[in-house]
Amino acid sequence: MKILFPLLTLLLVTSALASDYTRVSDLKPARLSGPVKVTTTVNMVGDLARVIGGSRVNVTELMGAGVDPHLYKASARDVRRLQGADLILYGGLHLEGKMIELLEKNRKAIAVTQGIPNSKLLRPAGGFDGVANMADPHIWFDVTLWKMAAATTRDALSAVDPARKSVYAQNTARYLKQLDALDAEVMSLMKSVPQKQRVLVTAHDAFGYFARRYGLEVRGVQGVSTAAEAGTRDVQELAKFVADRKIPAIFVESSVPKRTVEAVIAAAKARGHTVRVGGELFSDALGTAGTPEGTYVGMVRHNTKTIAAALGGKK
Repeated sequence: MKILFPLLTLLLVTSALASDYTRVSDLKPARLSGPVKVTTTVNMVGDLARVIGGSRVNVTELMGAGVDPHLYKASARDVRRLQGADLILYGGLHLEGKMIELLEKNRKAIAVTQGIPNSKLLRPAGGFDGVANMADPHIWFDVTLWKMAAATTRDALSAVDPARKSVYAQNTARYLKQLDALDAEVMSLMKSVPQKQRVLVTAHDAFGYFARRYGLEVRGVQGVSTAAEAGTRDVQELAKFVADRKIPAIFVESSVPKRTVEAVIAAAKARGHTVRVGGELFSDALGTAGTPEGTYVGMVRHNTKTIAAALGGKK
């Protein structure tokens, strides 16, 4: 018993931690006097809520264009917005690392990634955000996985506003057709890049799902989370890789400082190889609201066209 009791305690604690977040099935219908008040963290989730909710939702985003969710800390105003929401939608998988406890304790908060099977998640060798075996949260770069996030969003809205369930279902069905077309477009553009040049080098390693789905190799100066700083050794190792492979272009990101990419360019030049900035990609946030890149579809299309053109594919 002295051996079994601590083991049993550990299993019970682990089980409690594993279930310490709200599932769609836990949601109850909200008392609505108008549109569903939805608060989201990152703006790609806000876009998802607007597309599926249509006129039935009023969406407030805590994080706008150019904001890094890995480092974001909730303000007192954010907490009030969360408290006043009928439904909270967030990325999950520790994307919002410094807010995760606040979100997981809220019984109105749903991670849009919760419906994605474990078998489809990437798990970096060093974990994510300091958590061993934690999955990479950047699932939106695989359009087929974003379709699953859309389905979870539909189900969450239907749970809090069951009277409009058919509306959410219709909106989602239309959107899934758009995403199927987008997935085919991205696949076609990436296949236009010569095989040996399908190498995507960025500021941080956020494009693993994109690489797996669309057939690229990826390298980042920083790891999967921007919370980990890149050191001199990281820069030199990546510069050697870029120079050895004769990679023509590397990319900066809208939500990550450019200094690490600039350091790689300088280090590669010192090795006798000139590499240019192929363009700016959107990784952890969409573009400015009201622009094409301010929507998920527009962001993915911008990124794909930028990558393909810089690496020798279709323009």
